[in-house]
Amino acid sequence: MFGVTLPVSTNRPVIRRAGSRPVISDQEYSEFVNEEGFLFPAEVDEMKSVTMPLHSAAILPSPILLWRLKVLLFIVWGVSCCKISWDSVMRMSADLQDLFLYEAFLYYNPLLLVTMMVWLWGVNLWVFAQSTVNYARIFDLDHTHLTHNEIWKCATWMTIVVPTSMTAYLYLYSHGEVSLAASQPVILYAVVLMLLIFPFDIFYLSSRYYFLRTLWRIILPLQAISFSDFFLADILTSMSKVLSDLERSVCRMVNRQVATIAWFEADSICGSHSVAIPLVLVLPYLCRLFQCLRQYRDTKEKTSLLNALKYSTAVPVILLSALKYHVFPEKWINFYRPLWLMSSVINSLYSFYWDLARDWDLSVFSRIFKFKSPHICTTIFYGRQWVYYWVISSNLILRCTWTYKLSAHLRHNYITVFTITALEIFRRFQWIFFRVENEWNKMTAFKTSVELAMDEIGPKEDDRLLGSSNHEI
Repeated sequence: MFGVTLPVSTNRPVIRRAGSRPVISDQEYSEFVNEEGFLFPAEVDEMKSVTMPLHSAAILPSPILLWRLKVLLFIVWGVSCCKISWDSVMRMSADLQDLFLYEAFLYYNPLLLVTMMVWLWGVNLWVFAQSTVNYARIFDLDHTHLTHNEIWKCATWMTIVVPTSMTAYLYLYSHGEVSLAASQPVILYAVVLMLLIFPFDIFYLSSRYYFLRTLWRIILPLQAISFSDFFLADILTSMSKVLSDLERSVCRMVNRQVATIAWFEADSICGSHSVAIPLVLVLPYLCRLFQCLRQYRDTKEKTSLLNALKYSTAVPVILLSALKYHVFPEKWINFYRPLWLMSSVINSLYSFYWDLARDWDLSVFSRIFKFKSPHICTTIFYGRQWVYYWVISSNLILRCTWTYKLSAHLRHNYITVFTITALEIFRRFQWIFFRVENEWNKMTAFKTSVELAMDEIGPKEDDRLLGSSNHEI
């Protein structure tokens, strides 16, 4: 059991265990034993080679034990990070705590929100795998695409690395190591960038290339728009605040303002008055607008123009909100804020209508996700009308809060902004289920209509050919 080699007797044969070498008789066994009754070295090595796999198999822990050990280590790691971060913040003076936490949150909340999106995308793929929706065909993916398990593996590493870097940043800054603290977000961002553009066949090269190629097609929509192009662009509109925070973080890293409060000054190039903030916020909506125009050029469908109009309504919301930092407060309150409220209502209601009528096609309640086998999702969601009521009501509320988040006076309330951004990502997570399922229904309906058309044309064509064969043999 413990891999201990028992002494070999010279007056008994070697008994074969299951899976080992054949049984050696007494006569054959005596040929390998010398006069002193010891085995030759070669035979001892062969017997060791037989016992080594048994010894290794005996000490190999079970998968359940390994899983419990991983969960235990993850909990210990999480508690340790929270304890170190809390103690580090408590070491600072009261007047610097809020400013420092706002800056630390700015560097790390984009990657934390991206990690959340990756986790939820893995859940999307897991549900699609349980249902009849062929998402690989919808997105035109090959056999090397990432499964939900691989997505969750990436999300797990992101969940470990990002909070660890944030904890190191807080600890080093609170203990006076400002230069080392400033290097933590810089190293993290550099590693993430290197992993994305790494040209060698490791770290899911084909999936990274697919992602970067789709991003390039979104920025420059010079070709026909595919489903994956506008699907990722729609997700980026929900993460416009993440992109804005990424721009501000990179700006401070380039201008060496990390772990300082120079950015809080009004004339700072990376401060709240920066023109780049509204430009980055509006960039995903402009990309989606240009995609709709390109789609109208290719298909001549008026629906594409109406969709482009929807994305154009987000532009005044963002620009009017940014004007608060560039006009007098009285003028903002009396003139620009009413315009901002009106444009926010128009954008929210227009987007809500488009989600229901166009993206989801929920004009009539129908059952979604016909699962391949009985599953917990089948019991909870399949055919339940409360799911539709929940999705419709939550989508309306979160559409309004997402527009309200773009308000300038909430920019420094980082806890509120982070919460609303996380809720918007959750809304997009719900949106993905219905949008992908609706696209799959369109594909299957088109395939069925084509097959029916071929069935109708086929017999007529056969009759025509048979009727024209009047020649003699």
